[in-house]
Amino acid sequence: MKFFNKKMIMALGLSLSFVGFAQAQTKPGRKIDGVVGVVGDYVILESEIDKTLIELKAQRIPVGDLSRCDLFEKLLEDKLFAHQAVQDSLEVTDAEITSFMTDQVNRMVEEVGSMDKILKFYNKKNEEEFREYFFDIVKQNKLTQNMQQHIVSKVTITPEEVRSFFNEIPKDELPMVGDEVELAEIVIKPVISKEQKQLVIDRLKEMKKDVLENGASFFSKAVLFTDDPGSAPNGGFYSITKKTPFVKEFKDVAFSTAEGDISEPFETEYGYHIIQVEKIRGQYVDLRHILLIPKPTDEAVAEAKKKLEGIREKIINKEITFAEAAAASSDEKETRQNGGIMKDPMTMDPRFELNNMDDRELYFLVSGLKEGEVSPIATKTDMQTRGKNFRIVTVNKKFPEHKIDFVEDYTKVKNMALNKKQAEEVEKWVSVKIKDAYINIQGDFRNCKFRNNWLKK
Repeated sequence: MKFFNKKMIMALGLSLSFVGFAQAQTKPGRKIDGVVGVVGDYVILESEIDKTLIELKAQRIPVGDLSRCDLFEKLLEDKLFAHQAVQDSLEVTDAEITSFMTDQVNRMVEEVGSMDKILKFYNKKNEEEFREYFFDIVKQNKLTQNMQQHIVSKVTITPEEVRSFFNEIPKDELPMVGDEVELAEIVIKPVISKEQKQLVIDRLKEMKKDVLENGASFFSKAVLFTDDPGSAPNGGFYSITKKTPFVKEFKDVAFSTAEGDISEPFETEYGYHIIQVEKIRGQYVDLRHILLIPKPTDEAVAEAKKKLEGIREKIINKEITFAEAAAASSDEKETRQNGGIMKDPMTMDPRFELNNMDDRELYFLVSGLKEGEVSPIATKTDMQTRGKNFRIVTVNKKFPEHKIDFVEDYTKVKNMALNKKQAEEVEKWVSVKIKDAYINIQGDFRNCKFRNNWLKK
């Protein structure tokens, strides 16, 4: 269940970095493009209005009452966010942009089947040209997101504010919540042997030796061998401070390695790394790293699946409950201590609305299950190591479609109230910043009835 009114959609921005490729393919021929607006150093092309509509639809946000003027005003706001992010030094590094773009490209390739289809659609000769084309687009969107997050970062909501928000909604306008399920899972990960870990450590030591003793290129080795797809195109490059949201072990090594040196192999939850510190610039450390992730043997994979088959059989035979098995055996630390109960990663709500589940593999696994039934064994991709684990899922409880209820759907009501409060904070920010920014609106869009004073009349 997603509840957005027009004002909240516009104020919260809800920007994406790529047009949903599958949706975009259905769009008829491209129209002649032209500049229809300017905010600071950023221009708005007419084609962006259609792309914005596609992006909102891709997020399953209702857009029935949004006009082209509404969409244009959203773009004006996005450009203002990006412009002000630069003014406020909320910059993003090239490494961050490249990492984010790599994730997006990988997702697009998974969605349509091949990079060739993407290149053909965007009329690009090769992947390098495609990445160059989207670099500035991704950078602008990341700046927009950073500014939005900065504006609302200190906005909180109290239980009394949540109650007041709910009571202000007319009873006949309460939104519907679709069919929902509460899910629990048990995940078994193949065990990585000491031998497999040592192979990775030895390989990283050989790479370090080759660079130091034979003059080999750390950059090239990172491009060719690292298991970090985000930094691979940039030769493993990151520029970080002590506040950069990297794991502690990585930052500890980065800030204790001298300029020009290469660290010994070290372990994080992602795998094993070596770091080469290129330059120390005040609070910043410019570095390159190589990540290698130990792979389980075929025997370990088979053993993990066999272990989960045994757990599933005991649950079905009622020798143990699903919650007890999760607590005793699951390798998923986020859910193990609460009986395996999963939470929607976007809302942190333990209920998943079936028709809005972003994880389609999970949807197909549970959509046909009855309460208490256990799914067949399925694979689950580890988001950190990208390895394949095994899982079973059960439906603890089903909740039929209903009007939203304050007690039963409190998490949803709280998120709705918080979204509204954040939107109001963004609205206030925009109205103030418009006064100082350079803004130029052209053509028929000057006749739009905007919520904010973009024309500075």
